[in-house]
Amino acid sequence: MISTSLKQTISRLLQPCPQTLTRSMSAGTAASRTDTTSRLAELRKLMAAHNVEVYIVPSEDAHQSEYIAPVDARRAFISGFTGSAGCAVVTPSKASLSTDGRYFLQAEQELDSNWELLKQGLPDVPTWQEWALREAEGGKNIGVDACLISAAQAKSLAEKLNNRKGGELIGMDINLVDLVWGEKQPERPKEPLRILGLEFAGKPFEEKLVEIRNEIEKNKGSGLIVSMLDEIAWLFNLRGNDIPYNPVFFSYAFITPTEAILYIDEDKITEKVRENVGENVTIKPYNAIFDDVKTFGEATATNDKKLLVTSSVSWALTKSVGENKISTIKAPIEAAKAVKNETEVEGMRNAHVRDGAAQIQYFAWLERVLLRGDIYDEVSAADKLEEFRKEKEHFVGLSFPTISSSGSNGAIIHYQPEKSTCARVEKDKIYLCDSGAQFLDGTTDSTRTVHYGTPTPDEKKSYTLVLKGHIAVARAVFPKGSSGFILDILARQYLWRAGLDYRHGTGHGVGSFLNVHEGPIGIGTRMQYNEVPLEVGMLISNEPGYYEDGQYGIRIENVVLVVEKKTPNNFGDKKYYGFETVTMVPMCKKLTDPTMLDEDEKKWLNEYHTEVYDKTKSFFKGDEYTLEWLERETSPI
Repeated sequence: MISTSLKQTISRLLQPCPQTLTRSMSAGTAASRTDTTSRLAELRKLMAAHNVEVYIVPSEDAHQSEYIAPVDARRAFISGFTGSAGCAVVTPSKASLSTDGRYFLQAEQELDSNWELLKQGLPDVPTWQEWALREAEGGKNIGVDACLISAAQAKSLAEKLNNRKGGELIGMDINLVDLVWGEKQPERPKEPLRILGLEFAGKPFEEKLVEIRNEIEKNKGSGLIVSMLDEIAWLFNLRGNDIPYNPVFFSYAFITPTEAILYIDEDKITEKVRENVGENVTIKPYNAIFDDVKTFGEATATNDKKLLVTSSVSWALTKSVGENKISTIKAPIEAAKAVKNETEVEGMRNAHVRDGAAQIQYFAWLERVLLRGDIYDEVSAADKLEEFRKEKEHFVGLSFPTISSSGSNGAIIHYQPEKSTCARVEKDKIYLCDSGAQFLDGTTDSTRTVHYGTPTPDEKKSYTLVLKGHIAVARAVFPKGSSGFILDILARQYLWRAGLDYRHGTGHGVGSFLNVHEGPIGIGTRMQYNEVPLEVGMLISNEPGYYEDGQYGIRIENVVLVVEKKTPNNFGDKKYYGFETVTMVPMCKKLTDPTMLDEDEKKWLNEYHTEVYDKTKSFFKGDEYTLEWLERETSPI
């Protein structure tokens, strides 16, 4: 069971500095910052010794993971900033941290005076690449661990560096932050793998291998290098526990027309796993892939076929093969994984019903204890929610650290409470709870914003504007071939009319007992979302929001399934798609202003609440309070 927050783990690892790394809500206080002076001094000495004037510290690990193991939290260690997205760049006299709008407030609270915050997306703010290139002008070298940057990123940066008359981009085979971290750096996890049975996976891994080999042949390749951890877990129907909240394991895979090799620490391979893969899969040590692909590349150098890689593969791997021996293609495993089979779809539906029941128990309980005057802080409340989830069948762990945020803390989009500094949950303040779980049959992710007192007119207006956008996406019908890029405006339209907006995407793909954030699909303004059409069987979140800094945050999130829709006409002989909502948790009636909803929106909301009631009521036999709460919250508006 994955139960320890990566953020909390990092906080402990950043000791013994006298300042504790927390997400204190008193921005600018010493208690919210880690003193990075000595760490930066040590790093700069190492930079000078390796002839590097600009050093890049990415957030990602060697597999470009969004969520990382504590051992790979290098950017957090060197900068003190613990958000999941960002990049640090260090020179002999300066240091910058680049991050997006989800983390502006958090970064302002966690970075000390050694750091310049680059707020991505704001006018006249350089990207980390632009900042690094500017600092490298005049022939200065830029260094980066070649395992932590993709080959595509490295190529682009090297070209721009050459155009700016900078020095050389050096792909280093040692990590300078690891040397600064020293003995205090955590060890790599070594937990054993588990087999995901066909009752959950729905398709044998042997069939998946056949499909991937067909893609290799279609792309005229000699083999495919796989480095993304969730792709490897999905391909072999295996799950691990190497990264908090994500049931994946450190590994690489190399697939050829005749062989499938899994590169992994053999201590993680149990006898059951070895028997399960049988002669279909060869097991080799984790780092052996670098020599293997080099040898394979040399052996096939005279062939017309090249080794296939995806845009996420590391620079270190392509350097091992030889960049003239590879061909970059769209990730075939990522695309296949995004379209769930019938077993996975049904599992996701069932998991979301159980998860919805747990959240209903939680919100009913929370209302009860707050109204009778009991005191609960954000952490203890989140712990109670986890207790309810643990009672449900097939529960494995949380799918990400619970965002339990009261009042102004909700305005920090990816806020995580710490026991020593978190706020009390109060009935007279908006409470935002973004949470999810890993079940053997599915991954859940939902957000509800509630109020147990009397919300202000402004709070109700903001909530209802967000709700209208959420309903617009949920009710959308669109032609086959449409992407999430074109749907984003539906969620924002009502906020825009009021001159409001939010600084995050509207939706992300969701894995099936895998990563809660899954590519390649999404709803948002990123151009890559326009490259991948939504297909039947894909699962994606629908989560518009609004955040009033220093006051409250509002977000409403459901997971939805892409389904085919029947329409009166069929223009162009193309199919039309829409969404089926699988999350089963009531919206907040106290925060909803019915006068702002039109009849179609009311109809959708009432029908959704009827479905929530019908699918979850059986969980509350003998629990009269929760059942009464559910009946009240799902009654017609």
